[in-house]
Amino acid sequence: MVTQWFDSGQDGEPYSATVRFTGHRAGVRGRPGSRDSFVQDEVVDRVVPGSGPVSITTWVYGLEPGEWAVHAELVRASGRDGTGRPADPSPTRVHQLQPAVWSWRHWRVSDGSSALTRTRWAVSAPLARLPAVIPGSVPALVVLGTLVALAVQGAILAYEGEPVGSSLLVSLLAAASGLLAAKLWYAVLHPTESLLRPGWAVDGFLVVAPVAAVAALVALNLPIGVYLDASAPGLFFAVAIGRVGCFFTGCCAGRCTRSRWGVWSSDRRVGARRIPTQLLESAAGLLIGAVALPLVLLHPPVHGIVFVGSFAVYALVRQMLLRLRAEQRTFTRSLPLTAAAAAIVLLAITSMLLEFPRHPPVMSPQAEVTIGSHSGT
Repeated sequence: MVTQWFDSGQDGEPYSATVRFTGHRAGVRGRPGSRDSFVQDEVVDRVVPGSGPVSITTWVYGLEPGEWAVHAELVRASGRDGTGRPADPSPTRVHQLQPAVWSWRHWRVSDGSSALTRTRWAVSAPLARLPAVIPGSVPALVVLGTLVALAVQGAILAYEGEPVGSSLLVSLLAAASGLLAAKLWYAVLHPTESLLRPGWAVDGFLVVAPVAAVAALVALNLPIGVYLDASAPGLFFAVAIGRVGCFFTGCCAGRCTRSRWGVWSSDRRVGARRIPTQLLESAAGLLIGAVALPLVLLHPPVHGIVFVGSFAVYALVRQMLLRLRAEQRTFTRSLPLTAAAAAIVLLAITSMLLEFPRHPPVMSPQAEVTIGSHSGT
């Protein structure tokens, strides 16, 4: 595994760049075999001029183990030049690229040494050091977010006087079902990838987990609305924590941008200044959870309304953020339909909340007499 970097340029429209990696095994005597050298081209789509340095990482499998001398060149950059005219599409040799070294302190790539590169065991390839990537940050922060969600939910249920133990069992069943659905939905969105590869679709979790929770609540004869409302704040706190892991793992990356508010990050292959979609979704989850928490503690007029409203807001925000990602969804028609449905739900909830104080429940005369007699006793 090797990582090189090049400058995106100053002006012009986004373009596509081809980087050619060439490697030779050191210390080969006699005629080299097919596993003693390689040539591999990597295409970097949509390089945005003015966005600063761009890194490209490649993996080459099936080579002889040992030390390798690897070089990289930018052999083609097609697109439009600074005047808006088409650039020369013919292959042109540019200066040799430098190995990339990442600095967490300065948050940038810089020139690395041109020393020989050692091969590694193929199974450990996903753990290789990449610019701006911390392997394993997603599972670690997902576990942390789950613990926070369960703690917040348990505290709210205890405050409401509901059984915490049975609710915890429901939450575990819902989480297991949601994780399975998230993995299967990711497989649907990425049919060419193996199920063993890291990757989860939060849509699958957020759709299936509540359904599984409702089914378990009915089976255990627990109040559905109270449980769902108590789950909402912690669930979105978990989203806020988990999306930070996505940022440091390089999944769900945003589009490359030259804007100043862009953040240099990676999609586990190409590092560049990007729209921080993961951090924006994390901030949205934190805000939704922070608003939902006091609403639940203030006892909403209808149990479950905070949960439904929180999901509707999150659905709207998510549909906007999906349009800013580098990876475009195959089912593009579902985005406006989901946003429209979420907006309708929010309007209905808002109308319900506005109408509720105007029409308080009217007691029957019999109820008034009974209450008065009971209080006198």
